[in-house]
This record gives sequence, structure tokens and C-alpha cells, in this order.
Amino acid sequence: MDNLHVFWHEGMLKHNLGQGVFDTLHDPGFLEVLENHPENANRVKNMISILKKGPIGPHIQWHSGRPAILHELHSFHTPEYVKMLIEADAAGGKTLCGGTRLNPGSWEAALLAAGTTLEAMQYILDGHGKLCYALVRPPGHHAQPNQADGYCFLNNAGLAVQLALRSSCKRVAVVDIDVHYGNGTAEGFYERDDVLTISLHMNHGSWGPSHPQSGLHDEIGRGNGRGFNLNIPLPNGTGDRGYEHAMHELVVPAISKFKPEMIVFVIGQDSSAFDPNGRQCLTMSGYRRIGQIMRQQADQFSGGCLLVVQEGGYHVTYASYCLHAILEGVLNLPQPLLTDPMAYYPEEDTYSERIEFIKKYWQEVSESWLKESNAS
Repeated sequence: MDNLHVFWHEGMLKHNLGQGVFDTLHDPGFLEVLENHPENANRVKNMISILKKGPIGPHIQWHSGRPAILHELHSFHTPEYVKMLIEADAAGGKTLCGGTRLNPGSWEAALLAAGTTLEAMQYILDGHGKLCYALVRPPGHHAQPNQADGYCFLNNAGLAVQLALRSSCKRVAVVDIDVHYGNGTAEGFYERDDVLTISLHMNHGSWGPSHPQSGLHDEIGRGNGRGFNLNIPLPNGTGDRGYEHAMHELVVPAISKFKPEMIVFVIGQDSSAFDPNGRQCLTMSGYRRIGQIMRQQADQFSGGCLLVVQEGGYHVTYASYCLHAILEGVLNLPQPLLTDPMAYYPEEDTYSERIEFIKKYWQEVSESWLKESNAS
């Protein structure tokens, strides 16, 4: 049975965005209890705990991460943007866009997230292991070459892709299942034909100057990159079967045509049925199936090599369970190791069958009621 190599560094817990109304960091003055910013350390603490103490533990080997070196950041980000982040840190912090603030400790955590992801990719490239997971925060897939966005400062996955390309890999595919469009990663490779970027996300559109990309299907790349960015905006509530259908009908054919030599699997558990930041209704079963499909693609095209990179997932409990399920799938374990503690959706008829059943039942009830009414 394969082992999963998990890369982590506790210094990433130092990033703290404080409290407010959801992710606004605003105190309106009339609430008794303010909530932690959704991207907080507790979510990752539970992920670490479930991987160490849960039934998947025997399949995992742990490795320490490291901070990125500044010149490594320039492979994806502009020197001007990196300099701005350094100056913001030296000044004690700065709000970069809505819900995204660099606080004391944030820059150190961001460097650790980037370096830890690079360390995981290097581990694969050096032939030490095939399945690696970068358990990192702050997340990165919204960070564009020249700006922060959506809780993200440095694009961890994008940096890992660049490392693979500078090595022996000629083609790299990125598959992102976070509930939000991986716009930063797409932007970084938008004019490249050696990177295929695929994002499955809810249909949220642009949310402002920091996120001008719409995530719609017509954003397909530009110049040499035309046709190498595949956006799959999915309706709210798509669920397990909808995601599996999209994987088989769109993701698998695209990867098969591209034939990548390395695959980066960008995961977020904010597509779950209980996440406060998403509406996609995935359960552990759906995540496990997606993990299995991605493992199959890695086995077929990249010699079994797969780098998994953590992004969102904000239900402090359920996100960790969904992570466990994804990694069960990646490990291709024959049976689920954990049962779902929250989601129970028995097999149902199709929507049209259910509507027709209710319609027929109601017609019978109403006809009976009318007969009784007329008789009286």
C-alpha cells in the first residue's frame, strides 16, 4: 500500500486575522459574539489531528516544511509585489483587499506555506515519494502574480508548478476543486501552453478589483495559452453526483488530451454541504470519489506522481473529515475508513420522478377532499 507524505510546519499557525462579522473583520457594535475569521488556525489544527489520530494515520509519513527563499517567489510573483508584502510586514501589517489582511506573523506563515509546498514538490521530483500533500495556510490559489486576493498572499500551487517546469517536466496539469475559482493560478499561466489549469467552482463571478476574473467557461486562456484554461462553474447545490459527472465528462478528457507529466491537485473542503463559505453540497463520499479519480489520472499520466495542495475549507469539524475522505481516495484505499458524521442523503429518485410522485399523490388527495366536500 502506498504512503502519503504530508508536509507541515507549525509556524503557519501564527497567521491570525482576528474576529468580526464573518470575514469582514468588522465589529458593528451590536453583536454579543463575534466570530473568528473563517481562515483561522483551528481549521488546520483539526486537519492535522485527524490525519495523526484518525484511521488514515498508518498510511502517512510526516515531513517538516520550510520557509521559501525570496528568489523562489519571483518564479510566479513580480519582484514589486513581493517587495510590497515585505514592506507591509515591516510596517506592522496592511489590509490588501476585502477579508485579506497581512498581520504580524502573516508573512512568516505565508513564506512557510510557499516553502513547504515547494519542499513537497521537490520530494516528488527527487524520486523520494509519489504522493505528497502540502498541508499549508494561508491558502494561495487566489494570489495573482502582482496582487493578493481572497485570503491569499503567495500562490503556493503556482510556485510548485514553476518548480516542476524548471525540472524535467514539460507539461503540468492543475485541477482545483476549491469552491472558489482558482483565478490566481489561472492568471499566472494564462498565456502558457505547458500548463493546463482546470477549476471546478460555484458560479460566483467576479467579486471586485482583487478578483476581476469571472470564472466563466469563456475564460479559456490567451495567446499560446488559448484552450489551456478550463473553467467549470457549477450551479449551487451540485453535490456528489454532479461533481463526479463533471470530472468524468470534462476533467478526465482534458487531462487525457493534455497528457501531463505532473499533476497538482488543489483541494478545498469549502465545497462541502456544511461549509459557511460555499453552497455545493459535497459530502465525504463525493470527495473520496474525486480523490480516486485524480489518483487514476496520476497513475495513467504522471507515473503515479501527485502533489496535493491545501486551500480553503472553513467548517472546523467537517472540513477535516472531508480532507480524510479525499486522501482516502488519493491513496486508493479499498473501503472508507471513516463514516460521515453529518451528511446522510439516502438514494433518491430523480427530481422529475419525485415531482411527478408528489403531483400524483396530491391530485389523489385533493380529488378525495373535493368528493367529501361535495357530499357534505
